[in-house]
Amino acid sequence: MKSIQYSMLILAMLVILSFAFVGVAIAYRSFWLAVLSLILGFFIMGCGLTLKRKRTQS
Repeated sequence: MKSIQYSMLILAMLVILSFAFVGVAIAYRSFWLAVLSLILGFFIMGCGLTLKRKRTQS
């Protein structure tokens, strides 16, 4: 059984929370907060994919 990579788990949870916050921002009719959290979610996801690529190459 593989060990849990806690840094990747935290990044995944942050991505999920930021995408969930898009729904909250839409419910409050705040277009700018929705766009900001969407961009933040994609940025965090990109960081996670970059870290995963670096770990598999080394």
